[in-house]
This record gives sequence, C-alpha cells and structure tokens, in this order.
Amino acid sequence: MNDNSEHEESLFEAPPMGEQERMVEAILFATAEPVTVAELNARMPHGADAKAALEHLRKRYEGRGVHLVRIGESWAMRTAGDLGFLMQKETVETRKLSRAAIETLAIIAYHQPCTRAEIEEIRGVSVSRGTIDQLIEMEWIRFGRRRMTPGRPVTYVVTQSFLDHFGLESARDLPGLKELRAAGLLESRPVPGGVDPDSPEDEDQTDMFEDES
Repeated sequence: MNDNSEHEESLFEAPPMGEQERMVEAILFATAEPVTVAELNARMPHGADAKAALEHLRKRYEGRGVHLVRIGESWAMRTAGDLGFLMQKETVETRKLSRAAIETLAIIAYHQPCTRAEIEEIRGVSVSRGTIDQLIEMEWIRFGRRRMTPGRPVTYVVTQSFLDHFGLESARDLPGLKELRAAGLLESRPVPGGVDPDSPEDEDQTDMFEDES
C-alpha cells in the first residue's frame, strides 16, 4: 500500500525546476511562433510552473548568442540583437512600404487603438482601403475593438508579428524621435498632424520608420 501511494503522489509532483527549464527550452526551440505561459503550462506535467521556468531560463541565456525574449504576452527564442548581421542573406528581397503605408502604420503603432477616421485626421489626407489591406495582409496590424460611438467604427492595433519583427516586448517600447533620427529612419519634416519633430515635448511620437524584409 505504501509503495502504491508513494507512486501515486509522485505522479502529481512537479518535476524539478531544472527539468522544467529543459521542457520550456525544448518547446520554444521546436515552435516557430511565440508561445504563451498558458500554452506552456498546458503542455507540461501537472504542477509545473512555466512562468518560473521562463524566468530561470531567461537568466541562463543572458549574454549568449540566443536570448529568451518576451513578445506581448508570449515568449520566444531569438538571436541576440548584436549578432543579427550573421543571419543576413546575400540576396535580400526588399518590400518597401509606400509613404502612406509607413505613416499609417506609425500612427496606429503610436496611437492605438485608432479608427480609420482618426488616422485620416492625423495624416490630414484620406487612407485608401488598399493601404489598410496591405498592412493587415503583412500581419502587422489587425482589427481591434469597435468604438462605442455612432456607427461603431472598427479600430486598428499592431500585432504580435509587428512587435516580433522590430524586437519589441510591447508597443510601449517603440523608440522616440531621437532614436529614430539617429538610426536614419526619420525624415526631417513635420510628422502627420503638424507635430514638430524637434519639439522636446513630442519626443515619444514619430511618423516614419522604414522596413526592409
């Protein structure tokens, strides 16, 4: 009886944290898309604590060529930022966004959730359906909640794919004007809506960032 009860108890005993780290590591390396804590817990043995295992694993990978990063509410293994040049191919397919698409994407990223009318108000010109469709097709924006206003217009927000592409944990980590200008990603002209790029109080806003993917 004792042997059986001990065996039954062991079935419900959480694996050692070191083993949980190995499980999380294996899942993340085998999964192409970022994984949430809930999804990790669902795959791991009863009693496992994926959140704690992630924190241990994150520290273990500090300073390595691969980092454990948080993307929105999910986690993924990504190449260290300073080693990204090693992953570049000699032949790169570039997909340039139009000025309208860049400005629309930037407005959504910095002002989300926002409606099409709000985007047009900030830009000062109308937004074509094709521009919105392109950004949705690229999976960089998605539909948000409808505004509780007459007509209940849809809103747009950036996606996890957008955050992942630019190495951001959340939209709060978007760079300010100084960083974008230093990287050569911001043109020296007023941003949509008449904001002055050189104005100190507007350091957290921008209208442009280029992308090549």
